[in-house]
Amino acid sequence: MRTTVGIIGGGPAGLLLARLLHHEGIDCVVLEARTREYVEQRQRAGMLEQGTVDALRACGAADRLSAEGLVHQGIELRFDRERHHIDFPVLTGGRTVTIYAQTEIVKDLVALQLADGPPLLFQAEALTIEKPESATPVVRFLHEGREQTVHCDWVVGCDGFHGIARDTFPAGTGRAYAHDHPYSWLGILADVAPSCDELIYARGAGGFALHSMRSAQVSRLYLQVPNGTDTADWPDDRIWDELAARFAIDADWTLNRGPITAKSVTPMRSYVHEPLRHGRLLLAGDAAHIVPPTGAKGLNLAVSDVRLLAHAFAELHRTGSGQLLDRYSESALARVWQATRFSYDMTAMLHTRPDADPFDDRLQLARLRRITASRHAAAELAANYTGLPLEP
Repeated sequence: MRTTVGIIGGGPAGLLLARLLHHEGIDCVVLEARTREYVEQRQRAGMLEQGTVDALRACGAADRLSAEGLVHQGIELRFDRERHHIDFPVLTGGRTVTIYAQTEIVKDLVALQLADGPPLLFQAEALTIEKPESATPVVRFLHEGREQTVHCDWVVGCDGFHGIARDTFPAGTGRAYAHDHPYSWLGILADVAPSCDELIYARGAGGFALHSMRSAQVSRLYLQVPNGTDTADWPDDRIWDELAARFAIDADWTLNRGPITAKSVTPMRSYVHEPLRHGRLLLAGDAAHIVPPTGAKGLNLAVSDVRLLAHAFAELHRTGSGQLLDRYSESALARVWQATRFSYDMTAMLHTRPDADPFDDRLQLARLRRITASRHAAAELAANYTGLPLEP
């Protein structure tokens, strides 16, 4: 098999990159190790920045998003039993965010790819990336019971944190920066209408809680829990009682309860790999960076990466210039580090550290008070949350 861009990973990053390249007339092949059913059911992010929504619309993948997505004008911060609204359009000149589950984005992109896009192979496990320093790198993969190869001009690793792309970088050519946070999130999906119109970020006496949603009928909620927590130790009633306590305010508000259909525990980690390019191998999305989900940046950063790559490949295709590809790692990492900083700051401001003392507690409250009392501070939060401008 021969292609211009070999894409490893059929998640939202790899699928969107393939769609953007298809619109530019650039051929590619997508290799996904899992089945179609698996990738279309993986529960992941659901908050889309304005730029992510714009990118999906631009490549014709937003019909259902436009019909079913929930546009949010802001978020609510809760602390000291008070509620404070952060108005995004007022603070950013009109920008908003949209709730639309990553599972639905993947379904939309897969359907488009299979209908009229370049090859998308499921159960195609990438085994090795050979000769990434050469003009014709080769990806060896296992598909339909036999080993096959795809010869590429470029390879893009969108294969997640545990994929092979990042590990292909030779020793000494890259560096990892990581921070493990001293707590995790217990996340649930519940078949119950959301108790709010917009996301609620709460700092309660027992720790952090987040009220999100996947649709008008499905709620997504999270609790800060100790690392190593077992979901078996959290029966449904305990989860709902703890959520109600952390969201409690001195006003008339009730947390809707319903059947919990899924539970999971997610460790909180920050991770950045530098650089994002070795020879003709490029990294995008979780293969290159991980952020704690507090700032809702993971999926949106992956989309930013592939938008930059699509611009760069389009320039190479139209003009023969590789300048944008040469700048890709630097451009993407500048945005990645800003999102990493924002996610870290949001996490530190809202979560209770196991070793926190009263001084730490008062500092957290001071940060929250600053945001809710200062238009400048609130605007900084809103600008980062809705997404910073993309600069190739």
